[in-house]
Amino acid sequence: MNNTIKVESSSLEETRGEFNPRAVAIKLGIDVHQEFYVVVVQEGGGNPKPAQRFQKKAFLSWAARLRQQKSGAEIHAVYEACGFGFGLQRQLMGLGIACYVVCPQKLDERNQRVKTDGRDAKALCLKLDRLVEGNREALAVVRVPTPEEEQVRAIHRQREQLVKARKQLEAQGRSLMVNDGLEPVKSWWKRRTFAALEVPEWMKELLGNTQPILLALEEKIRALSVQLQSAAAPGQPRGVGAMTSVVIDREIGNWSRFNNRRQVGSYTGLCPGEYSSAKTRVQTCVTKHGNPRLRAALVELAWRLVRFQPEYKAVVKWRRVLAKGALATGAARKKAIVAVARQLAVDLWRIRTSRLSPEQLGLSI
Repeated sequence: MNNTIKVESSSLEETRGEFNPRAVAIKLGIDVHQEFYVVVVQEGGGNPKPAQRFQKKAFLSWAARLRQQKSGAEIHAVYEACGFGFGLQRQLMGLGIACYVVCPQKLDERNQRVKTDGRDAKALCLKLDRLVEGNREALAVVRVPTPEEEQVRAIHRQREQLVKARKQLEAQGRSLMVNDGLEPVKSWWKRRTFAALEVPEWMKELLGNTQPILLALEEKIRALSVQLQSAAAPGQPRGVGAMTSVVIDREIGNWSRFNNRRQVGSYTGLCPGEYSSAKTRVQTCVTKHGNPRLRAALVELAWRLVRFQPEYKAVVKWRRVLAKGALATGAARKKAIVAVARQLAVDLWRIRTSRLSPEQLGLSI
């Protein structure tokens, strides 16, 4: 399995369009912030110009004017993936500017221990120059999801956030009981349990402040769960729950964007790391790069398949380690289930892209 993370993206030729050797390519390195952008411009192979700072709307107006003034030139822009999403990329693409979103990285290559917005924008601009010239290894370009893909995956992500909030509030209530020397009550906030709760009156009053919030959260979680489960495709293999299949499919977005099994395994972050030099070769724990939600869903599903799909090829391979009562250490079981999850991701890709059927992989429907 390839240990290098390869994030799928549109091909450089598709993004850049026809290359005109007579036109001077213009590169924009953008350091993105909530209220402003810091931009460094490079024309052709010349030195980058001093950094400029723009407010959001002012930058888009400036970029539109630049596109009009340099109508015969290719204009490329780049910024690091961050919590501000892909709105800027879509806006620049709408203006006719090829924009790349790349994985965050250390931009102080000379280790000068000096970091400023202008330096970061300049470093991005110089790396973009190498990318435009044909060096595909200069930047790790991120695949930008479509707006529709972002909308549908936001549903199960919100459900995940609501479940986390419910667990936190429930744990706070149990902590209150433990601090007063009482035994914690599981699901104390549910109506029947709360009515029969034997705690001091002052504590019940405090818990009552949180109970309505927990009940409302539970109601929303159930509604979202029904919505997600109803969207699952029929004919899922046994053990692949409706919720899990929807989460995995929506986190992937488009299974067809992977060209081979190595890219699938790398995207999950379930591949072993490696630290090798000369005659020394050391494989370390998994890289954990890629999509953490997808990785968690795959590991959870792998444990279910051990029970519900005993004839699945990956389960058969690791059965001696994963079987109940097996004389294996906890570390060995973890390594085995990660291997099953990694193979499961590849097999789901094969199924979703009609390369193989579930029966051919040992999965019963």
